[in-house]
Amino acid sequence: MKQSARAKRRAKHHKRFSSTSKLNLVSLMDIFTILVFFLIVNQSEVRVLETTKQINLPVSVAEELPSENVLITVLNNRVLVQERAVWQQEEALHKYTVSDNRAQLIEALKAELVYLAAKRPELSESEQERGRAVTIIGDAAVPYQVLKQIMAACADSDYRNMSLAVKQIAKSSQSEG
Repeated sequence: MKQSARAKRRAKHHKRFSSTSKLNLVSLMDIFTILVFFLIVNQSEVRVLETTKQINLPVSVAEELPSENVLITVLNNRVLVQERAVWQQEEALHKYTVSDNRAQLIEALKAELVYLAAKRPELSESEQERGRAVTIIGDAAVPYQVLKQIMAACADSDYRNMSLAVKQIAKSSQSEG
């Protein structure tokens, strides 16, 4: 028996809408991928420098956020530049007074900074004006004399834009003290 056009159209329509609907996972994965990238790019404004458990940072009121630059870590018995040991000894830094050891520390630090500067010889306008940027993370027990010599070595190597890493006091405890 021959079907009318209307019957054919209704059968086709019924066949199309009677099948179960399927979930399109491709567009769902696209949405989640975009969401992940958005969350990575828009992280919170708090910037935490990587410190080891061996360092007890001094406490201060820090207003500016740290930026990405060369990192010098001063521990009790060694100095690291970009997490690479450039100087190490058995005695703690705050115990020694021999100027030869300090001279070795300063020379090793200068050599490493000159090497890092040679890897990136072109300077931006702000670096030409203020010098290359460096962040110094020093233990609170390290004497200021040693930090001063390290900062002088940085300045001699054209790393004049220096920052010292500190623990930031919470806003509520600032108003109490």
